[in-house]
Amino acid sequence: MAMTLSNSVPSACIICLSASNQFYLPSSPFKSLKPPLFWPWQKVKMGPLTVSPMGFGTWAWGNQLLWGYQPSMDSQLQQVFNLAVENGINLFDTADSYGTGRLNGQSEKLLGKFIREFQGEKRIRDEIVIATKFAAYPWRLTSGQFVQACRASRDRMQIEQIGIGQLHWSTANYAPPQELALWNGLVAMYEKGLVKAVGVSNYGPKQLVKIHDYLKARGVPLCSAQVQFSLLSMGEDQMEIKNICDCLEIRLISYSPLGLGMLTGKYTPSRLPQGPRGLLFKQVLPGLKPLLVSLREIAEKRCKTIPQVAINWCICKGTIPIPGVKTVKQAEENLGALGWRLSSNELLQLDYAAQESPRRMIQNIFQTK
Repeated sequence: MAMTLSNSVPSACIICLSASNQFYLPSSPFKSLKPPLFWPWQKVKMGPLTVSPMGFGTWAWGNQLLWGYQPSMDSQLQQVFNLAVENGINLFDTADSYGTGRLNGQSEKLLGKFIREFQGEKRIRDEIVIATKFAAYPWRLTSGQFVQACRASRDRMQIEQIGIGQLHWSTANYAPPQELALWNGLVAMYEKGLVKAVGVSNYGPKQLVKIHDYLKARGVPLCSAQVQFSLLSMGEDQMEIKNICDCLEIRLISYSPLGLGMLTGKYTPSRLPQGPRGLLFKQVLPGLKPLLVSLREIAEKRCKTIPQVAINWCICKGTIPIPGVKTVKQAEENLGALGWRLSSNELLQLDYAAQESPRRMIQNIFQTK
């Protein structure tokens, strides 16, 4: 998560940081004078799609338990969406399970609403790519039920075709027979034209190769693989997944690039977030000092913020990070991760600091081997 400038960089750098952030507000009369955060040739190919080097995640849009969502936030979320799109971001990640209780699917509903109400050029609106994930609920036992879930997501968003339809997690660890039905569901939604491309989420190395080969045999290319990937999540499995993606021409999408907020510099062992995140942070933060020191050092030298450095690390590693956003301030800060690159020495420094930090992000329990 993002934070205020005063918490991110020393005062001497604020002018420099302001000058380096090239994003503009949608209503700015000077937007035509601002260079873009990235040029068209810096966009990323993802199967048949072309997307921005960074996307935005929308897990918080509807989640009351973990992120404190309230419907009163919707107007600011729409400002976040407009700001992102006006600055070239066209990839938005969501899921049919995002939202709690009666708000289940709220993230998809809000994205659809914001797309319809976007006041910018039609060309920009048409280039937006929605990547949604379909939960492997225990009652989704057939490919037809998975296709039905895809249609329900499309109806919630009120769009003709979903950009990327993703399997949210694998059931190989606990319900192997269900796995094949879900794979067939991905094939069916692709063949029916409900999605432009298909992807997976939380797949480990072995299972990732299996589904790639299965889909390829059915004539369906695997477009993307989404995993927890950050300076807190760079273990052997994650790096192997990255290597497999590179070899098989699968685009890796890195979720939680800021470690749920632990890589923002905003929190300390004595200043923790409320709710379930606070329990996790209490365990992990005390062991992150070497990494946070290096992040702050590079941020100050670059006149950037700690989150911007952490996100840029993901980009330099060849992934597409999708940091979560729920405020305009966070969106503005995240946009500042674009338009520059860490040097090779800075990347080595961060890699070493991450290895020297004795604590790691807890791996998602749904990720397979």
